[in-house]
Amino acid sequence: MKIKGSEILEELKTVLSSKTIDALIPPLIYVIINSFFNLNIAAISALTIAIIFGMIRITRDQPWKYALGGIFLVSLASGLAYITKSAASYFIPAIISSSVLLILTLGSIIIGKPLAAWASHLTRGWPLKWFWRKDVKPAYREVTWFWSIFLLMRLILQIILYRIGETAQLTWANILLGWPFTILILIFSYIYGIWRLNDLGGPGVHEFKEGKEPPWEGQNRGF
Repeated sequence: MKIKGSEILEELKTVLSSKTIDALIPPLIYVIINSFFNLNIAAISALTIAIIFGMIRITRDQPWKYALGGIFLVSLASGLAYITKSAASYFIPAIISSSVLLILTLGSIIIGKPLAAWASHLTRGWPLKWFWRKDVKPAYREVTWFWSIFLLMRLILQIILYRIGETAQLTWANILLGWPFTILILIFSYIYGIWRLNDLGGPGVHEFKEGKEPPWEGQNRGF
């Protein structure tokens, strides 16, 4: 089955928000300011940028939870850096986040409810019963395994860079292994997931919802 580039772009728009810049700019500002001035000015600058982004989101009537969440994370990171007097400590929340996500992905596989299925359910609103079918769930389990491998590799790299105190390298690692790599993973997940669902021979979600009997056409759009 051929998957068009425009189809992948539409799917990315479905699962990605427009908050990417909020996550990228504060760490960059933090490292640049810290290189020329000091830790305190860098922390204040990063927090100020986060607050500005938050105010922009709120004034544009965009979800305030994203804005406050971004401000909270930057405040926590800046606070840790200030308390420990170590610029690298700014990235402790990112390390904790990677650890929690890794635990969630592995835990979801162990209990037989893969995280990729939950993510798709929350994003698209498809019925959970469809995801847990024997001719559907393996595709989501395998994609979740792939996510676990990526998260483990990212966590190991983050810990190594944190321990040697390479703040600049840690910044670029978090940026490159953040949204840019996440987009690549989502593209892979979509292409592999659609292929695997059709290989399994189960019903497409719409066929499942309509109660159609086999032979099924299968899932042709969305994962």
